[in-house]
This record gives sequence, C-alpha cells and structure tokens, in this order.
Amino acid sequence: MRHLKQGRKLNRRPDIRNAMMRNMLTSLFRYERIEVTVPRAKELRILADKMVTLGKDGTLHARRQALTVMPDKEVTHKLFSDIAERNKERKGGYTRIIKTRNRYGDCAPMAFIELVEREAAAV
Repeated sequence: MRHLKQGRKLNRRPDIRNAMMRNMLTSLFRYERIEVTVPRAKELRILADKMVTLGKDGTLHARRQALTVMPDKEVTHKLFSDIAERNKERKGGYTRIIKTRNRYGDCAPMAFIELVEREAAAV
C-alpha cells in the first residue's frame, strides 16, 4: 500500500530517479529554462521551489543543504547570489510550466519549465 507516499515514480528506480532529478535541477538553475516531459516538470517544480527558498535564506547551513542536492558549486553560487536576489520579494511560485508539444516517437507531452524571474534570453 502507498499510504503517505508522495511523488511520482516516473518508471525509475529510486537511485536513478534521484540522480535524474538532481541533474534536471542543476540544468534548470544553470540555463533557467529546460524542456522535459510534463510529469517530470511537475516533480521538478517541487524541488526547485525548495531550493530557491534555501537560496533566499542565504545562511551557511542553507548553502550546505543546497550543496548536498546540487554538488555543482558554480550553479549553487548562482542560486544564492543571482536567483535568490531576483526572487527576494516573491513569496512562492518561483517556476512556471508551459506545455508545448507531443514528443515524436512516443507522443509524450512535453513542457518547458522555467524560472519566473529569469534573465532575458540572449538571442
């Protein structure tokens, strides 16, 4: 029985699923916009909002907690300096999911997940 079990399994073992979410989270904060399937985007939104909240806290303990999830120091520094400053006044809802298309091959619904307060994209 799945009593009090939250989150999607995404057809992955727990260790592979956690690694996938960590990699997607790092990519989201590095590029500030990525394209993934809709269920993955919905799961990633939960983690990303928690990480931005840690970034807004800005303490050494919060930085160490963020480094356990995202071991890339460059991305963690960007989270605590740039992204946290941009979302300083926002109380929640740091990410946006925009449904785009169905993927060729398996017809999976795709979506962009992006930070709401993101830098203007250089074209």
